[in-house]
Parts: sequence; structure tokens; C-alpha cells
Amino acid sequence: MGSDSKELLGIEPLELRFPFETKKQISCSMQLANRTDDYIGFKVKTTSPKKYCVRPNSGIVPPRSTSDVIVTMQEQKEAPPDMQCKDKFLVQSVMVAEDTSAKDITGDMFTKKSGNVVDEVKLRVVYVPPPKPPSPVREGSEEGSSPRHSLSDGSNLNYQEMQTTREPDDPLSLAAVKSQKDQEGFTSEAADQHLNMILGDVKEMTSALISKLTEERNSAIQQNNKLRQELDLVRRELSKQNGGFSFAVVAAIALLGILLGFIMKR
Repeated sequence: MGSDSKELLGIEPLELRFPFETKKQISCSMQLANRTDDYIGFKVKTTSPKKYCVRPNSGIVPPRSTSDVIVTMQEQKEAPPDMQCKDKFLVQSVMVAEDTSAKDITGDMFTKKSGNVVDEVKLRVVYVPPPKPPSPVREGSEEGSSPRHSLSDGSNLNYQEMQTTREPDDPLSLAAVKSQKDQEGFTSEAADQHLNMILGDVKEMTSALISKLTEERNSAIQQNNKLRQELDLVRRELSKQNGGFSFAVVAAIALLGILLGFIMKR
């Protein structure tokens, strides 16, 4: 790496403008441009790490290319006095080897002890009322001084590394997760109720059909038994009639035989 100090990354814009609205997440973007022939590693820090989410908060910009960074401000319960914001962002950049990956970018690479030539750019945060469009005018300085400074300029701002996701104990994040779970639970409960209603209707229809078939079967059995009884009765009547006719014939023949015998004896 060279020892001369030079601009490693061009950053646009130098002011992060948020159309401020309460209870709403607001995002804006900045572009990092590498106009050198070297690979440049970068890291984004801020004075309010729990208030903002940056994606990505570190990475590598290849030679002669650009990288977009999205900064999201979490939901705010109330507007600050006079819509003034004192938050600051710091973009640090160093030259890295060609085979360096984004996972290799650490905070130690941007310290004095690393021996690297670190380029730093400060960015202001500006709240813009929602009805007004963002101003195209870019301020190239902050409080009368250049936004670029060396590591030994004596700045007392406490920049901290950004989190790519919300803090686990962030009440806003927990509320969002709880709301999502409640919605999912409500949807699941409604689906279960609808399914139970359908199953109840099917059960009632099945019970009614089974009851009807049972009644029809019992009725058929009763009719069958009645027909059998009537058939047995008819058979008995026929049997009685046939038996009575035979006995009369036999009796008549016997009487006739007796009569003939009596005549012959005389």
C-alpha cells in the first residue's frame, strides 16, 4: 500500500436526508465510488448505532466500480425540537489485497495500530419535512470545515460500529415481531375455526345419512318379516284345506264300503 494520503472512495451525498415521519421507518442511500485501481475496504460507523440500520455496514469496492449503501432510521415516537438532528456518520476506507473478502473486513483494519492509511469521511444527518422534496444542494463542509479529516484531528465524536440488524432488546423490533406473530396466530386461528365448521357440517350430514339408512334397513326388515308371516299363514290355510278334503273322501269311501257289505249280507 502506498504511504501517500489520497481520496480512496467518493461518497454521494455528504448529507443523509430523511423525510421525517413519526412511527415510521425511513431509508435513504449513499453511493461509494472507487475511482482507483486498487481494492478498497470500507466500514460505516455512527454516533447512534441503535437508531440506524446500515446494509451493508462494511465491505469491499472493486477497482473502478461503485457500491450502494442503504441507511434505515428506525421508527421514532416523536419529532426532535426544531427538526434538528445531531447524529453523524463516519465512512472509513483502506486499500486491501485483491484476495480479501468482505468477511475479512474488521474494525482493527481502521485503527492507527494497523499501520494502514485510513481515509475518513463524515456525513451529516438532516431531517426534511415530508411535504418538501429533498434539496439538491449539497454542502461540501460541516461547520465551516472540510468533511474529510485525518485520524489525528482531535475529533471527540464517539462513532460506533453499525449493526446490520436491530438490537435484540430493541422494543420497536420486539413490538414488530410480536405484531407479526399475533397476525399469524389470528390467521391460523381463523383457518382452524373455518376447518372445524366444515368438519362439523360434514359430521352432521354423515350422521343424518347413517340415521336415514338405518331407518330404511329396519323398515325393509320389518316388511320382510311381515311377508314371511303372511306366507306362512297362507301355507297353513292351504294345508288345512287339503287335509280336510282327503278325510271326507276316505270317510265317504268307508261309509260306502260298509253299506255295500250290509247289502251283500242281506
